[in-house]
Amino acid sequence: MEITAGVGAELSHVVSRPALEFVAGLHREFNARREALLRARANRQAQFDAGALPDFLSATQQIRARDWRTAPVPSDLQRRHVEITGPAERKMIINALNSGADVFMADFEDAFSPTWRNVIEGQQNLIDAVARTITYTGPEGRTYRLGDKVATLLVRPRGWHLLERHVRVDGRPIAAALFDFGLYFFHNARRLLERGTGPYVYLPKLESHTEARLWNDVFLAAQDALGVPRGAIKATVLVETVLAAFEMDEILYELREHSAGLNAGRWDYIFSIIKKFRERPEFVLPDRAQVTMTVPFMRAYTELLVRTCHRRGAHAIGGMAAFIPSRRDPAVNEVALAKVREDKVREATDGFDGTWVAHPDLVPVAAAVFDHVLGTRPHQVDRLREEVRVGARELLDARVPGGQATEAGLRNNVAVAIQYLEAWLAGTGAAGIYNLMEDAATAEISRSQVWQWVRHGTALASGERVTRELVRGVCDEEIAKVRRGRGAAAPDGLDRARGLFEEVALGERFVEFLTIPGYERLDGA
Repeated sequence: MEITAGVGAELSHVVSRPALEFVAGLHREFNARREALLRARANRQAQFDAGALPDFLSATQQIRARDWRTAPVPSDLQRRHVEITGPAERKMIINALNSGADVFMADFEDAFSPTWRNVIEGQQNLIDAVARTITYTGPEGRTYRLGDKVATLLVRPRGWHLLERHVRVDGRPIAAALFDFGLYFFHNARRLLERGTGPYVYLPKLESHTEARLWNDVFLAAQDALGVPRGAIKATVLVETVLAAFEMDEILYELREHSAGLNAGRWDYIFSIIKKFRERPEFVLPDRAQVTMTVPFMRAYTELLVRTCHRRGAHAIGGMAAFIPSRRDPAVNEVALAKVREDKVREATDGFDGTWVAHPDLVPVAAAVFDHVLGTRPHQVDRLREEVRVGARELLDARVPGGQATEAGLRNNVAVAIQYLEAWLAGTGAAGIYNLMEDAATAEISRSQVWQWVRHGTALASGERVTRELVRGVCDEEIAKVRRGRGAAAPDGLDRARGLFEEVALGERFVEFLTIPGYERLDGA
């Protein structure tokens, strides 16, 4: 077992010998299963490329038919009206925990750029946050510290598909998911329980109940190894792939001792629809902005999520509001906040028990909506939505009434993806672009949609067809526009970001996740 990157003396305890032995033990026990599950993903993708479509599993029909419920959640996970998310950065953690939200999810995944420094400092930040000693002094001299009342902390490790190449076990890179989860659990599980809370996590990118079963077995092994009571870990699964939508009952069942519910990961879900059915013209989507939560396949998936969760006694958490309020343009705020309220009203009235926001200024907006609908109730799990009837046809209904691919949509995809990749490659995983908080999930939509439009020769509303040549010309123009806005003297990494964008958006072969080739180019990685 070895670390191939430097760790300063002040952070060496994060990767102490006992901590590394713990995470290496998880890797040795479970990595072969992880790799087998990734091969199963590839095999299923080959079936979809050949024309197959997913359906509910006949082998698990009894799980869906039987009456059973997940284990009760602790008191500090009963009320989750508003959850704020952000990278595991020091200032972000303090501000999010102080934001008035019920939950803060510290992210090592989509809103995080996994440079080695970011990863290790992120773990130290969480150690300090759990100990309630975390502080941050900004360059202007202002000091930030935790208030008396803070949000409940959840942590999202990286997905099963990613590696942490700076830590090698038996000569091979460790699974990033096991590294992130293992370090957090090793350093904080006992202290969290002593404080009356627990080691709570979000699980990203699952595609099957067998992947959830692997996580459950990891939890059992981790708890047993450290003498932590079984069931102390509580996990909320992000349903952000179309395949997971067909196995929501089964995912909850596999994690039932450790389950804290499901979350509608809307942006990655759109990306998943494009990715899984990339060879089929009937799944070509229009402009990203037109794929709202009310289009048929998004409506079906979220209604089924609420019904499934509540039937099993589990929380259903709604999707992200990514708007960043403007400090200079009240008119922009008025229009955008009205849309945020409309979105949260739909979620609350549909039966969701809470929702996500990306910015502290949106916490009171979302809270007002959920408090109005739920009143003093911490959740509405007793609202069973038995009238909801969603089958495979509804989940795969990719029609977007009135939807079109437009030049403006193409330009937005190019500009957002390149600017986000520039930030990500420089170590910033959540970037404010055009008043929206963009992360890897939204960048995935942008680049995969460009790939899809090129693949199928999609005609824009103007009649022009999307080709690689057209996209490269748009890249030239949008990069020039960004540079004009910044000023000629401003240094940038736009050309490097463009290179990665063209690799994942214009390549003949679809790249499963942009973060995989991106990791090889990451600053400080």
